[in-house]
Amino acid sequence: MRFQILGPTTALGEDGEPVALGGPRVRALLTLLALHAGRIVGAEQLVDGMYGPKPPEGVANALQSQVSRLRRALGRDLVEFHPAGYRLVADPQEVDARRFELLAQAGRQAIAGGDPGRAATLLREALDLWRGAPLADAPHAGAAAAALEELRLAATEDRVQADLDLGRHRELVAELRQLTAAQPLRERLRAQLMRALYGSGRQAEALTVYDEARKILDEELGVEPGAELAAAHLAVLRADPALGAPAAQAPRRRRGLRAQLTSFVGRDEEIEQVGARLRANRLVTLIGPGGAGKTRLATEAAERAAGDVCFVPLAPVSDGGDVPRAVLAALDIRDTLMHGPERPAVDPVTRLVTALAGRTLLLILDNCEHLVAATAELADALLASCPGLRVLVTGREALGIIGESILPVAPLRLPPPEAGNPLDYPAVRLFADRAAAVRPGFAVDTGNAAQVVRICRALDGLPLAIELAAARLRTLPVSDVAARLDDRFRLLTRGSRTALPRHQTLHAVVAWSWDLLDESEQRLARRLSVFVRGARPEAAERVCGLPEEVLFSLAEKSLVEFVDGRFRMLETIRAFCAERLAESGEVDPVCEAHAGYYLDLVMKADPLLRTGEQLEWLALLDEESDDLNAAARWATESGRLETGLRLLAHSACYWWMRGHRVTSGSLAAALLAELRPGCPPGLEEEYIMCVLITAWTGGVDEGVRPRLAEARQLMPVEFLPSRVEFLMMLLSAFTGPPGDFDEIYPLLMEGIDLLPPWQRALSYGGAAFVLQTVGRIEEALAHFELALAAFKAIGERWGTVLVLSGLCALYQEQRDFTTAYALADEALAVATELDARSEIAEGLCRRGDVLLGLADAAGARADYTRAAEMARRNGSMENLAWAHLGLGEVALFQGDLEEARALLTQARDEVPADWYSAEDTRARIAAALAKVSRPVSER
Repeated sequence: MRFQILGPTTALGEDGEPVALGGPRVRALLTLLALHAGRIVGAEQLVDGMYGPKPPEGVANALQSQVSRLRRALGRDLVEFHPAGYRLVADPQEVDARRFELLAQAGRQAIAGGDPGRAATLLREALDLWRGAPLADAPHAGAAAAALEELRLAATEDRVQADLDLGRHRELVAELRQLTAAQPLRERLRAQLMRALYGSGRQAEALTVYDEARKILDEELGVEPGAELAAAHLAVLRADPALGAPAAQAPRRRRGLRAQLTSFVGRDEEIEQVGARLRANRLVTLIGPGGAGKTRLATEAAERAAGDVCFVPLAPVSDGGDVPRAVLAALDIRDTLMHGPERPAVDPVTRLVTALAGRTLLLILDNCEHLVAATAELADALLASCPGLRVLVTGREALGIIGESILPVAPLRLPPPEAGNPLDYPAVRLFADRAAAVRPGFAVDTGNAAQVVRICRALDGLPLAIELAAARLRTLPVSDVAARLDDRFRLLTRGSRTALPRHQTLHAVVAWSWDLLDESEQRLARRLSVFVRGARPEAAERVCGLPEEVLFSLAEKSLVEFVDGRFRMLETIRAFCAERLAESGEVDPVCEAHAGYYLDLVMKADPLLRTGEQLEWLALLDEESDDLNAAARWATESGRLETGLRLLAHSACYWWMRGHRVTSGSLAAALLAELRPGCPPGLEEEYIMCVLITAWTGGVDEGVRPRLAEARQLMPVEFLPSRVEFLMMLLSAFTGPPGDFDEIYPLLMEGIDLLPPWQRALSYGGAAFVLQTVGRIEEALAHFELALAAFKAIGERWGTVLVLSGLCALYQEQRDFTTAYALADEALAVATELDARSEIAEGLCRRGDVLLGLADAAGARADYTRAAEMARRNGSMENLAWAHLGLGEVALFQGDLEEARALLTQARDEVPADWYSAEDTRARIAAALAKVSRPVSER
């Protein structure tokens, strides 16, 4: 167990979670014992620390009572009694105060030993243990708390000393000003501030600090500055090199770095990563797409780096041979010698090696993507010959040399659409910051948050794109900017006039990367834009007609990113490449290849969705869902109606299991609108499935109703599909059992063993549902058991849920609610494992019915409410109507007739009129409404 007393007192168990301690006296007792962990603390000392100078009567009993409470919280063995007092049985290092003291002591020793880097690390670790005022829960232990505060201040001074020894003068000035303001009489802090200012090239300000200190010491204490402060003053006057040479006298330490005019937003973690990489590696390369903020990140890293820095912009350099000369110019190394036969010119690389061999320098080579080979050669030569050199490179691909540490620079983190506070995400904070600069008073609030999030998400979190969008607020409201992002390249055209030309418009940003691609890379990039959510290598190779090596090359050049096994483009890059695809005239053949790939995929996946492999194939189709929808949409829009019918038909089982009713219904309706009346020859099964998909949301358009009637004629109840197997289930749910069931039943059972496994299991289940309907309960139960065994044998969870639900209904009708409840729970568990949204909603409704039968109105209401929410999201109108029916029945059970009538009327309006599977719901709604209208005595 660990104990924290540098702030509110906390005891942490082995799992790291806080232990409940109890009231303030118990916390005060633990604070005092933890302060002296492992040692006996006298009773009088504990009483003084807990109660102060005026303890209550019977204080000995009160102390014993608090000890007992603490033992109950921590365990009896952790608080020992001794004749002289009590002891907390714990290693002192398990107490943050003791650990702080040990770390602070080790940090001081590291400073004395000449290791400021280790000292800074140890002292930061020590100070990070503080969470607030020490011994906060022991208000009468003021002397001990004051001693800890003094140690904390001394550790802070030691940490500042270590940072000064590491050359971090500029970074410390602001912190030291705050510390001296809080501790104006602390001479060591004043001396450290003087050193930090002097090392930052601010000698006059350093002398002013001394004058202010002398005045305060005289006025407050009547004394002169002590030896340390006086020595610092004399060292500044003498320009002592030991203080750190002022910038005005030293060689330029920050060559080529521009002072930034805007704040640095949202990259705190990345800036730490860059610093850590540079400390561990001599060559670090920042890679990422155009506009991701690589240059700004490198600039900020350079500002925070200790030692000399030289920033070399390579964007203006057009020839690889000029890269060494650009570095020489940035370092201000000029060749003043006259050259001739007797004095030949020294080549630029040799001059660089000679100049840098003995120097410690961070060299930044910025924007080298068009000069990768030349930059790699130069970096390799310099690093091999100059041991004090570190190189930080930015570009859209790595240099590809030994020793390179590659750090991808991703777009800024984006909020999800439902984010509670969008300003928690750096992309939104950047937009807000830049927008406020061009439109004073702008702030992200509830009125515009959704639009700002939409802008940032549409622009992939790319900092440059976000800044260009924010700049548009000079002339457009945020709602107009959000609405016009479909034409982002025309909208985002007004960047800084002083920026590089390729950073002044969003189009130019992407065009720069495009122009650096070879012909095969450009061809693959434009064709890859047909994928909505990226592609796996095999899909990209087949659809785009180029080997996967070209795809890998695009990834190396930051045109695509590899995420969860897929290569995807940022939406801005995809939009640019889609324009290039349109210009090439390849749209139709590439889209046809894309649709063909997804048709093959769903035709392979469809039968496997009804086997023990269904979870794997459902997950695969989830991954491909957006592209599957896009392929179906293109097939309709381009007149490839046969392809569209096949895509829809073989996607139906997936859509049904996942509850994608609304999207798929819209796709099917659009396709039917393009078909001439009547069924296309040879595609009867596909056509009927498309009609049923159109109708399965429950809202049947009048134009579809004749097609539904046609479906009933084309597919009689005894029809067995040969291509679209799932049609067997969907058609029976739509049409219901035959009127002459007793005659057809023997015929169906006669050939059932010849059916494929899934159709056989479904046939047993279908027969059981009908047998239950006609009152042949024992036979129904037997057929349900056969169906359940058959579905479990093939590992098919969806069919298992279907049969368990049927069994639940059967036992519910027999008023065996205990068995029905167990079956409903099992069905829900399997549906949840399958993530079958409609079946989960249906299972909740089914369990709600059982709970209402058990008179558990609260439990039933909870299940119906959750079912309604799920059904509303996935467009399952029969389940939505069922849930509202159940809520109405709960209200009726509780005597709230007005609520019951409103909910039942809502359910009546929602329940699909054309689907047989909703017949029971319609009947229950009518019966419940009739009951609401009857007098109380007749209910």
